[in-house]
Amino acid sequence: MPAITVDDVLVLPRLPEPGPATEFRKVRRLTTAPTGYEGEGFPVRRAFAGVPVHELDPFIHLDQMGEVDYAPGEPKGTPWHPHRGFETVTYMIDGIMDHQDSLGSGGTIANGDTQWMTAGQGILHIEAPPEHLVTSGGLFHGLQLWVNLPRVAKMIAPKYQDIRGQQAALLTTPDGGSLIRVIAGEVAGHAGPGSTHTPINLAHVTLQPGARIDLPWQADYNALVYVLAGRGTVGVEQRPLHIGQLAVHGSGEAIRVEADQTQDSNVPAMELFVMGGRPIREPVAHYGPFVMNTREELLQAFEDFNKGRLGVIPAEKLPHTD
Repeated sequence: MPAITVDDVLVLPRLPEPGPATEFRKVRRLTTAPTGYEGEGFPVRRAFAGVPVHELDPFIHLDQMGEVDYAPGEPKGTPWHPHRGFETVTYMIDGIMDHQDSLGSGGTIANGDTQWMTAGQGILHIEAPPEHLVTSGGLFHGLQLWVNLPRVAKMIAPKYQDIRGQQAALLTTPDGGSLIRVIAGEVAGHAGPGSTHTPINLAHVTLQPGARIDLPWQADYNALVYVLAGRGTVGVEQRPLHIGQLAVHGSGEAIRVEADQTQDSNVPAMELFVMGGRPIREPVAHYGPFVMNTREELLQAFEDFNKGRLGVIPAEKLPHTD
């Protein structure tokens, strides 16, 4: 799980030590992601399954894609599909993914990169492994997070942010036992490159065996910790936590996670994806690829899609044609 790494974390800025009066957040809910398949058949863990929408706000959906080591000819992606009313954040940890859209935009994201698509009023897009990866096979592991847009931004023009892994803000804990990659928002005064319509934090944290992180967190944000790999404990109550589990936190000023001293032989460290944001607190009408405020808006989105108002697949980019 390379993402972005550094040779010596001790040269990085460090988190402050928590003060004696720091209010650590307690774990409100602990869930285990069910597995399934997405797109053309790649395996996913549905990280938010079983969590009430109001506890996730402003987030809607999170898939852990892989981790899978494909044989030649096996890599898979998604067919062309629409979105409206939210943002997709695709974070590639291992592997390569190409993306294209109905506006003629496209690009490639690889280890540690993030492709941030603001669907806004609507767009069609496709995500697929490049042809050379399909031929060779290889490791594929990433995340796709859906971030809700507030009512005033749901119908804005679509846009992209292609965030290279090297742009993430990097820091560590006081003892150097972790690597924190800030992708969006701000952690302890260190800002990530992602620009957001709703105030949020996104961070990928690597915890070495036996290491602990006390992560300061904005009191008006919610706090979600998802385990990408490894095992440990979460909260001052030290609740056991392992790969594929999500810890939903209550109120407070900081998050505590500690990696077990002994990890599995194929897991060198505990890996976390930490999310939080200021809740939008608006009605959510979500069905399929659309996230709106009302049922009527959802029906309009499907009508617009069926009538081609969300875009047309470019003829020269049609996939799987013979």
